[in-house]
Amino acid sequence: MAISRVVQGIVALGGALLGWSTSAYAEFALNMPRGVSSISREVYDLHMLIFWVCVVIGVVVFGIMFWSIYHHRKSRGAVPAQFHESTAIEILWTIVPMAILIGMAVPATGTLVRMADARDSELTIKVTGYQWRWQYDYVNEGVSFFSTLSTPQAQIRNTANKGEHYLLEVDNPLVVPVGKKIRILTTAADVIHSWWVPDLGWKKDAIPGFINENWTLIEKPGIYRGQCAELCGRDHGFMPVVVKAVPEAEFEQWLAQMKSKENPKTAQNAPVSQPATIPGGQAL
Repeated sequence: MAISRVVQGIVALGGALLGWSTSAYAEFALNMPRGVSSISREVYDLHMLIFWVCVVIGVVVFGIMFWSIYHHRKSRGAVPAQFHESTAIEILWTIVPMAILIGMAVPATGTLVRMADARDSELTIKVTGYQWRWQYDYVNEGVSFFSTLSTPQAQIRNTANKGEHYLLEVDNPLVVPVGKKIRILTTAADVIHSWWVPDLGWKKDAIPGFINENWTLIEKPGIYRGQCAELCGRDHGFMPVVVKAVPEAEFEQWLAQMKSKENPKTAQNAPVSQPATIPGGQAL
């Protein structure tokens, strides 16, 4: 009787947790996205290739192991083979893994080389991480602004229903043109951050005193969301990244509007020591 009550309690708790989880907006994804750039699709295809290689290795190894356990069990009178220092076996289990690793390394190396090749870029953007916001500088364009979390305070304090993009929405997204190769320089002004947008197929650490380089070419207009992927302090979870990819004509119009502003936000008039705030005036 006691055991049945325990089981009933576990079932009830599981049902309650399942029902509660269905109200959350967190995306349930078991795999990485294909992304919206050629590099992101290369990374996805490479990931899937290596995944299936590992699956085949696992099936073969565990298949042989379980078959051996079953067919050579002691109850059937099996006698273990006696051998020591078999040169053929040692050569085999050295050559086979080496061939597999080389076979996976060749396409991976090619992708890594292409990811690092930022030559012939048509636009350069400097990304600077702060606790807890991002600054975007359009190099040679005279445009600079901060991007800060815009999720309402009521949602964070659980006094209002969560929005569709809870903790993944900002006041000023990074606006970029589609079909243009964009060079992205990443650094930080205080501690280590990491600028990450899954749909671009990569992330880059933002390290104080260092500038890391990468590039992207987004092929499809849309809004792509990410976040800081490096634990950078107590409000690390309030540091989203939003990239808005628009047609080139719309980007040029937006850029002209930004240039016409008399008082752009710059690092000089936004002290690093000042904490980021969200609507309601409370520090994150």
